[in-house]
Amino acid sequence: MASEALPSGAPAERVHGRRLLVIWAALTIISVLLIVFVAGPHMPPGNFSKEARDQRHINILLAALAMPVLFGVWTCLLYIFSTFRQGEGELQDGPPVRGHARLQVVWVVATAVIVLALGAFGTEELLGSAKGAGGGQGPDPLAVPAGQKVQVQVIGQQWAWTFRYPAYGGVETSQLALPEGQTTELHVTSLDVSHSFWAIQLGVKADAIPGSDNVAFVTPRHTGSFEIRCAELCGLWHGHMHNTGVVMTAAGFAAWIRQQQAVNAPATKTLPPYSTHYFPDPIRRAG
Repeated sequence: MASEALPSGAPAERVHGRRLLVIWAALTIISVLLIVFVAGPHMPPGNFSKEARDQRHINILLAALAMPVLFGVWTCLLYIFSTFRQGEGELQDGPPVRGHARLQVVWVVATAVIVLALGAFGTEELLGSAKGAGGGQGPDPLAVPAGQKVQVQVIGQQWAWTFRYPAYGGVETSQLALPEGQTTELHVTSLDVSHSFWAIQLGVKADAIPGSDNVAFVTPRHTGSFEIRCAELCGLWHGHMHNTGVVMTAAGFAAWIRQQQAVNAPATKTLPPYSTHYFPDPIRRAG
């Protein structure tokens, strides 16, 4: 093994351990600061809605917690490769390693604490302040935001999205519009095959399944547009199943929904009665 001069009287294990600790700590501090203050504000899904903001905070936290582990592994490997490499002509095996009980205990305890803490934190966030974090919770949500909500039914069909507003005469539109600062209760379903409603910048994603009512909540924080995609392979034109939604001021939304009611009045009369879910035609015909 390659030899290295060590401070007089200092055990080799302790000296190498201190060096590793200093290098690891410096790299960890730098990387965590870069994650939190430089990369964090730009992490998806952004800050458009309360749900998106909660998801971004979780992404920042997980990335910051991953840095000590990542640089711990990299530092150990690179330090070992550079310090304990064999020199020319040294072809013999190194001394056998029988284990290091203290290191093993620290590793098991540290990883167990991290996993359990993240599990507890994630559960509290998901069911507490994040209220489902923009994910579909099925027909009986476990986490429901307080206060009045705007109900919108999201209907997937090959290959388009339509949106029905039951509180406004059941009018169905081809564009999703939401009021700023008000919680919207999305009821996601399908008319034919399985789709997945993904409002990217809002941080909302919920499966659209025929015969199922999948509820998700979102609270937009400011006005603007957002992209809607289908995230479930649903047939030949799946890649073209996209739309653009818009968040409006409360007054703008009220004017928009009145306009939609007037323009779509003839079509609204021919729609089937509002239901939380629908079945494809073959099933409906079969009774």
